[in-house]
Amino acid sequence: MDSKVDAFLESSDKWQEELKQLRRIILDCMLTEELKWGVPCYTYHTKNIVVIGGLKESCVLSFFKGALLIDDRGILTKPGDNTQVVRIIRFTSVQEIKELEPTLKSYIYEAIEVEKAGVKIKPGKDKGFKIAKEFQKRLDKNPALKEAFIVLTPGRQRAYNLYFSQAKQSKTCEARIDKCIRKILDGKGLNE
Repeated sequence: MDSKVDAFLESSDKWQEELKQLRRIILDCMLTEELKWGVPCYTYHTKNIVVIGGLKESCVLSFFKGALLIDDRGILTKPGDNTQVVRIIRFTSVQEIKELEPTLKSYIYEAIEVEKAGVKIKPGKDKGFKIAKEFQKRLDKNPALKEAFIVLTPGRQRAYNLYFSQAKQSKTCEARIDKCIRKILDGKGLNE
């Protein structure tokens, strides 16, 4: 047990008991505990297996390679529409966690076996993306911006484009682009 995780759990305003229950189950599976990215992370020989955390309406057990697990119970879900590999299980009570304990342990052990086997995940084929028209206009007018965008990693390009194209109004899209130009020119990703 990591004292930083103890402090994290004690400072949790919501889902404290649920997170402690998940922690107990995970530690029973002999994983190493540490605080990464500000949340409890559990590893097998330094390879990330699961993290736990609290959200507004639930707490979650998140599997790094969840898409590779056999989900007999149908309890693994994608955390977002654009997620390819990570899968989560949401909880809203300690009772739910207790009822699923044997299943959770079997999923965790399966995740460990996936890691032991060295299974690598090939990112899904990027179907390409259509650049938001407002951003395309900016790229056409600004060769330095276009060059900076082209040299970004595909993931960074995709993140920016999703952010821009999800705006419902053109003026919102323009405002988002204005806010991000400096980051793009500096070679940084959307959340860096």
